[in-house]
Amino acid sequence: MMHIDIITILPEMIEPLLSVSIIGRAVREGHVCIHLHNLRDYSNDKWRRVDDYPYGGEAGMIIGIEPIANAIESLSKERVYDEIIYTSPDGERFDQPIANELSLKKNLLILCGHYKGIDHRVREHFITREISIGDYVLTGGELPAAVMTDAIVRLLPGVIGDAESALSDTFQDNLLAPPIYTRPADFRGWRVPDILLSGHQAKIEAWKQEQALERTQRLRPDLLNQ
Repeated sequence: MMHIDIITILPEMIEPLLSVSIIGRAVREGHVCIHLHNLRDYSNDKWRRVDDYPYGGEAGMIIGIEPIANAIESLSKERVYDEIIYTSPDGERFDQPIANELSLKKNLLILCGHYKGIDHRVREHFITREISIGDYVLTGGELPAAVMTDAIVRLLPGVIGDAESALSDTFQDNLLAPPIYTRPADFRGWRVPDILLSGHQAKIEAWKQEQALERTQRLRPDLLNQ
């Protein structure tokens, strides 16, 4: 079973996201164990403060090194982590291949950034990987942590009922998913392509591949150059 620990100053922000839908079911069925840890619980400050002014006079607050070090060192006594990830806007861009890679790990620790960031010594001495979900700045790293957790957990064996479903998702094999249709076959004159009604599975698969390639070339040509 995979184990994911998430360190955050706002556990209430992402707890609901990790208890419903596919993730919630995966937890209940024992495919993954997800624990949220409030960074303030590891603060030595009597007011449970975790932020401080940075040296050098830059505006804004950052998360200090002491509570983070306390949290990571305490949790590391319980298990050996394959990766200690920091959610950062300047990290490597999260994508499906990274999700695939991380889904094969056993233990992950995710540190959610906040304020203007974290003491750089944390990045130098504790973090093994920095990951961003896009070139923009959010209030904190909680939503990126939830996004990564969702993308990883749905790939775990047994989480999705149809084992082939995740393998045909958008971005697998660097292609967008082909168009999909449901009943009725004719709605207001908008017809489902005849090939999908033909019953010729080999021809259908070839059509899907052709459509996936066409959509990728039109909407995300950058994927074809990877």
